[in-house]
Amino acid sequence: MNKIVITRHEALVEYLREQGMIDDSTTVINHATHEDVMGKDVIGVLPLSLAAEANSVTEIPLRLTPEMRGQELSLETLRQIAGKPVKYKVEVL
Repeated sequence: MNKIVITRHEALVEYLREQGMIDDSTTVINHATHEDVMGKDVIGVLPLSLAAEANSVTEIPLRLTPEMRGQELSLETLRQIAGKPVKYKVEVL
């Protein structure tokens, strides 16, 4: 499969499964290298230098309050604050 999830948040992985964006066979890793993302469709947040190596990067925008930042969020909270997925194509000019 050419899809990979980059996150350290288990609730986000559960949310992505619930939304049908990934299944149990999708690779999930905490921290990405160039080799991990090269040519793949990535779901998660990446530095631009890594995003440029990926085929695409899909972000799940979260409407976080200041109090939520840096906190581990529950699946229920993610359901409430997750926006529509946004897919990006990043290239080096």
